[in-house]
Amino acid sequence: MKKSERRVAIALVGVAIWLGGLYAAIHGLVFDKLAEFRYGALAIFVGIAIAVIALNLISIRRSPEKKQKSTQG
Repeated sequence: MKKSERRVAIALVGVAIWLGGLYAAIHGLVFDKLAEFRYGALAIFVGIAIAVIALNLISIRRSPEKKQKSTQG
């Protein structure tokens, strides 16, 4: 497995955490469960952070490759 594929898989895990947190937060709001809402909101932030960091590392890693190709061509 390439490193970029691993990072995409990690980003997918982050998106799954985000969706689970979104469900928990909405469920907590609808049924007036404060603890579930708070944990859902925390999961939203954690999931988004994981996805953004994983995908940002891909773009940082590929930036020098694009610069080298453009200078050679």
